[in-house]
Amino acid sequence: MPRGYPSLTAEQRQEIMSRVKEKGERVPDLAKEYGVKSQNIYSMLSHSANGSSALLEISKLKREHEALLKIVGELIVDQKLGKKIQHRYGSK
Repeated sequence: MPRGYPSLTAEQRQEIMSRVKEKGERVPDLAKEYGVKSQNIYSMLSHSANGSSALLEISKLKREHEALLKIVGELIVDQKLGKKIQHRYGSK
């Protein structure tokens, strides 16, 4: 009988791999969701295929890219709102 953290089924392992590789989800978030240690998922990723550290890096870059797109979008909206306000009330 296993002690501590539960083991993952093959289906769960595949789902985790997919979510990390394709969607760029964070390993600590998935570990919490599945009730396992982050290290177990990192080990699983490193044993799954060569270059998995590159896959983790790609996932990280995808998250950073999404965050930057959001920031740029907000800046563009703020800039356009600023121009509308300046046009309406005139510049000093």
